[in-house]
Amino acid sequence: MIRRKSFWGLCLCLLFIPLGAFPEGKSYDRVLEELDQAIAGKAAFRAERERTIAQLKQRLANGKDDVEKFELCGELFEQYLHYQADSALHYVEEKARYAASLYRPELDAELAINRADVLGVMGAYNEALAEIGRIDRAQLPPDRLLAYYYALRTYYGWMADFTVVSERKKYLDKMACYRDSILALVPAGADRNIALAEKMIFESRTDEAIPLLNETLPASITMQQKAYVNYTLASAYEAKGETDMQIYYLARTALLDLSMSVREYASLQKLARLVYEGGSLDRAYHYLNCSMEDAVACNARLRFFEVTEFYPIIDRAYAEKEMQEKRMGWILFISVSVLAVLLIILAGYLYYGMKKLSSMRRELSSANEALRVANEGLAQTGRIKEVYIARYLDRCVSYLNKLEQYRRSLEKLAMASRIDDLFKAIRSEQFLRDERKNFYNEFDRSFLELFPDFIADFNGLLADDGKIFPKSGELLNTELRIFALIRLGVTDANHIARFLGYSLATVYNYRSKIRNKAKTDKENFEQEVMKL
Repeated sequence: MIRRKSFWGLCLCLLFIPLGAFPEGKSYDRVLEELDQAIAGKAAFRAERERTIAQLKQRLANGKDDVEKFELCGELFEQYLHYQADSALHYVEEKARYAASLYRPELDAELAINRADVLGVMGAYNEALAEIGRIDRAQLPPDRLLAYYYALRTYYGWMADFTVVSERKKYLDKMACYRDSILALVPAGADRNIALAEKMIFESRTDEAIPLLNETLPASITMQQKAYVNYTLASAYEAKGETDMQIYYLARTALLDLSMSVREYASLQKLARLVYEGGSLDRAYHYLNCSMEDAVACNARLRFFEVTEFYPIIDRAYAEKEMQEKRMGWILFISVSVLAVLLIILAGYLYYGMKKLSSMRRELSSANEALRVANEGLAQTGRIKEVYIARYLDRCVSYLNKLEQYRRSLEKLAMASRIDDLFKAIRSEQFLRDERKNFYNEFDRSFLELFPDFIADFNGLLADDGKIFPKSGELLNTELRIFALIRLGVTDANHIARFLGYSLATVYNYRSKIRNKAKTDKENFEQEVMKL
């Protein structure tokens, strides 16, 4: 139900929307897009016609009398005429069968015209003319006479389209003659305007035909009449050489043909030729395919030959385009493949470069770390030097002052002739012991100011049972003092022995004893101490 509503909605739009003058300042692209959509959805239009035909057949099967069945066969003939010619011919014969039972000889002319129409669609032009020749024109009433003239005009139009160029004028002149006969009988309205416009175009009066047709379009006319008006406008603009306008009206005609589900038409194949010449190969190919499919389904011989006359050109061009596209596709594929290989190589090179750069960064980081450690060592060494130089100078001044005081005390003893006290003072070692003790206390205090965690860190290198701690009141004991000197870079045993006032053997014994208590590598123990 929804599909049927959408179908009739489109039909109403096509029927009532003005399709006259080409919109100023715009191209025909929009109507071609609409036509493309109609071609894509033509199955829906065909389904609607099939439903109409099925309903008529059902009514025919249930018909009450031969008069009703005759009329229904006529309707089925009209439905099939430009849709499926073989079936149209079948229902002409069904009409003839029912007409015979009605005993109405006046219907013979109608049947002959019907046969001529369908035989013309099928391309049997001689047989069509023979059917028309059976009609006694003098016996025809005005309405049948008009149909008779239309049949002859249509016949000679087909012959003009189908024959060679040299014979074409003869058929065009006859077609013009029967057109004049139509104009003498047809009442005012759309059909008369169409016939009159055709006459004007034939007489090269296209500037008169176009306004007449444009006036006809907005009128309340059938979709079939709209199709005729648009097709005639396309013919007028073809005569004027205005291709864009011709394309526009051919597209409108084709759109109407497809919406009515007509399969016998000339608009779409003519349009295909024009859009091909305009450079739109894909559209031309699809339009011709649609035209050929419909012509074969309808058994419309003339339309089939019109398509096949031009189809090889389009097909060859389309095949060449596909080959070109395939060739370009292969070129693009190869180019992309080569580019991909180059990108892989470049990625590998970049990966190698990044890896090398990463290695260089690690080496640089290691060098920076080593430099930082060295700088810290240098800074620490500089700080040690500053502290010890300052303390050394202070100690030297202090020693000079004490020596001066010691000299004066000896001088006083000598001047007082206290010879025994003088010798006793000279022989006493108490002064040296006191000064050495003060010197070591000064050393210990200075060292621990520089390395406050030395004792804990040093014990961290020793086994639990070998840890060394100074006694109460001491800052460092002899063992710690020896390794404090090693931490300061004094590793020579002679220098250590002279500094501490011990024998060389004593220093060796202390160093060996402590090294044996190490909980890690004993050979590298002193190197680990120097890192504390």
